[in-house]
Amino acid sequence: MLVAALYDIHGNQPALDAVLGELLHSNADRVVIGGDVVPGPMPHETLERLCNLDRRVDFITGNGELAVLSEIGGDDAAVPVQHRRAIRWNAAQLSPSDRKLLGTWPATLQMHIEGIGKVLFCHATPNSAHDIFTRLTSDDVLRSLFGHVDADLVVCGHTHMQFDRSIGKLRVVNAGSVGMPFGKPGAYWLLLGPQIEFRRTRYDLQSAAARIRATEYPDAEVFAAQNVLMPPSEEKMLKAFAKT
Repeated sequence: MLVAALYDIHGNQPALDAVLGELLHSNADRVVIGGDVVPGPMPHETLERLCNLDRRVDFITGNGELAVLSEIGGDDAAVPVQHRRAIRWNAAQLSPSDRKLLGTWPATLQMHIEGIGKVLFCHATPNSAHDIFTRLTSDDVLRSLFGHVDADLVVCGHTHMQFDRSIGKLRVVNAGSVGMPFGKPGAYWLLLGPQIEFRRTRYDLQSAAARIRATEYPDAEVFAAQNVLMPPSEEKMLKAFAKT
């Protein structure tokens, strides 16, 4: 079984379409969507695209979905003030069936992949979609987050930067971000089985930025400029995450 892991799409449908174009030629017969499909500039369109793939798709929830669901439920107290307008806009774009779908996604998913073994998919850590750690996080902290996990491999996302770490016999990899990467522009994802392949798909950034700017997403200009055309460097984001 060949599995594609796509994380942190953030409503960037042009980036998703580029990955799917590459994925469809990879013979992957299962796709895991690792959370944070939303929020972003094209939330409904992105969900619709994923739900109409011609192969099995499994979803897990991310902190982005939790924020949008909280807004739908009338409670945005946990959403930072600077993000509330964008979250409200995303909630308003979703159809009733979209909202229902988001509410059904589990926090984790487990499966066996030949050549790798038992694989656990989560958005950040198995216990929380909000935990932050990077390739620079100490081994002691990682043991506290993953020491209890019964798996050969954990696949996570959330911090939008690919990495490969080991904690004893447990391997932890970050899939990176399809739609909102930190580092070189592009769409980042994983292909699993029997090896672990870190992928970066190039796509037409100028066209994608133009499509994003044409939406009514409140953060469209910032998203196009700073998350598509010229994402922040890994070094900058590693320093920012270290403070948290």
